[in-house]
Amino acid sequence: MGGVTAVLGIGAAVLLVSVIAVRMSVRLGLPSLLLYLGIGVVLGESVLGIQFEDADLTRSLGTVALVLILAEGGLTTRWSAVKPALGLGIALSTVSVAVSIGAVGVGLHYLLGLDWRTALLWGAVLSSTDAAAVFSVLRGVGVGKRLIGALELESGLNDAPVYIAVVLLASPDPVTWTAPALMVYELVVGGVIGVALGLLAAVGLRRAALPATGLYPLATVAVCLLAYTVGDLAHASGFLAVYVAALVLGNARLPHRSDTLSFAEGLGWLSQIGLFVLLGLYASPARVLDVLWPALVSGAVLVLVARPLSVLCAALPFRVPWREQVFLSWSGLRGAVPIVFALIPLIQDVPGAQRLVDVVFVLVVVLTLVQGSTLPRLAKWLGLVRSGEAWEMEVDSAALDELGAELLQIRVREGSKLHGVYLSELRLPVGAAVSLVVRADAGFTPQPTTRLQEHDQLLVVCTEAVRIAAERRIRAVDRAGRFARWKGDEGLP
Repeated sequence: MGGVTAVLGIGAAVLLVSVIAVRMSVRLGLPSLLLYLGIGVVLGESVLGIQFEDADLTRSLGTVALVLILAEGGLTTRWSAVKPALGLGIALSTVSVAVSIGAVGVGLHYLLGLDWRTALLWGAVLSSTDAAAVFSVLRGVGVGKRLIGALELESGLNDAPVYIAVVLLASPDPVTWTAPALMVYELVVGGVIGVALGLLAAVGLRRAALPATGLYPLATVAVCLLAYTVGDLAHASGFLAVYVAALVLGNARLPHRSDTLSFAEGLGWLSQIGLFVLLGLYASPARVLDVLWPALVSGAVLVLVARPLSVLCAALPFRVPWREQVFLSWSGLRGAVPIVFALIPLIQDVPGAQRLVDVVFVLVVVLTLVQGSTLPRLAKWLGLVRSGEAWEMEVDSAALDELGAELLQIRVREGSKLHGVYLSELRLPVGAAVSLVVRADAGFTPQPTTRLQEHDQLLVVCTEAVRIAAERRIRAVDRAGRFARWKGDEGLP
C-alpha cells in the first residue's frame, strides 16, 4: 500500500502544480504545454532522479492520451465553424502531409546525409501538427472562424495519415505500390466507422433514460473510445474514427450537452497534462546537446520550407489570400504527437531511432516556444484579428459561482400536484425565478399566467441564499398543490 500511496500523492501534487501552471502560462505568455514538459523533466533522472525509460509503455499511454485529446477536440468543435473550411482542412490533413514528408525528406537527405527511407521517416514523424497544441493555443488568438476551423480540422484529421506513414516507413518490409491503396482504405473505413457510431450513439443517448446526469458524459466518451477500438480492429484508422465520432456527437442534440462538453474538456486537460509530464519524464536532457544541430536543421527545413510549401499546395484550389497562408504556415504547431510517433520506430529497433526521439523532443520545445508565443502578434501584424467575431459562449457553474447563483432543473412527473398550477401561484422566494420551461422539446420564457403541465421541465435560477427555500417550496407544491402551505406541508425532505 505504501507504493500506491506514494504514486497517488505524487500524481495529485503534479496535477495541482500543472493546473496552477495554466494560470502562470497565461501571465507569462507561454504555452502551458512547455511547463508540463518542464515538470516532467524536473521529476526525471537529471533532477529529482525518477528513472523512467519504458518506451513501449510511454507510447501506449501516449496513444490513450491522444485518443482522449482527439475526442475532446471533436466534441468541442462546432460544425458551423468548421464547415466553411472543410475542403481546406481536409487538404491540409492530406495533401499538405504528403508534401511536407517529401520536402523534409529531401532536405534532410542532402543536409544531414540520412538515407532516403530514414529521411522520409523523419519527415513523416515531423509532419503531424498537434491537436493539444492547436486546441489550447489557437482558440484564444482571435482570428476568423475559417482559419481556426481549418487548423482544427487539420490537427484532428492529420494524425491518421501520418500514423499510417510512420508505421509503413518504420517497418522492415519494403514500401510497395499497395501503400497508397492501404492508406486510402484505412482513412475511408475509419471515417465511415466514426460517422456510423456517432450517429447511432446520438440516437441512442437521446432515447435513453439514464438514471443520473453524470452518466451521459461517461457514455459519450465511451462511444469515442469504442470508435477507436472498432477502427483499430478493422485495420482502419482508429484516430480518424474517434475524431469523427466525437465531431458527430458534439454537434448532435445530446441530453445534458453542456455537462458532456465540460467533462470532455476536463479529460482533455488531464490527458494533456499527463502526456506532456510523461514525455518530459521519459526525455533525457543529457542527450540534448548531441542532437542540437540536427534538430535545428530539421526545424529550419520544416518551418521555412516544408510547411509553407505544403500550405501553398493545399490552399491553391481554394484561393486563400497570402496573409492567411502565412498564418497557416506559422500555425503548424508541434507537440506531443511527433514524440509519440517517434517512439514507434524506437520500439521496432529501427537504427537511429533514439536520435530521432531526442531531435523531436528538442524541436517540440523550440517550435512551441517560438511559434506558440508569437502567433497572436503575427495575427495582429497580418491584420487577421477580428474584434467583432462571434464566438460560442460556454456557460457553466464557474460563471454562476461569480454571481453567487445556482441553477435548479425540475421535471414535473406524472401525478405531480404541480400539474395545473399557474406560475404566479408557485410563489418562489425572492431571489428565485423560473427562467425557462421546456414542453414537448420546445423551450419558452414563461409568464405569470403560464400553467404547468406534466412532463414539463423547469429551469430555476436562484441565489445561493434562497436555494434551500426554493427547493422546499417546489417540493411542497409537488406534493400538496397550490395550497401546500395551508395544508401544513413545508416541503421538508
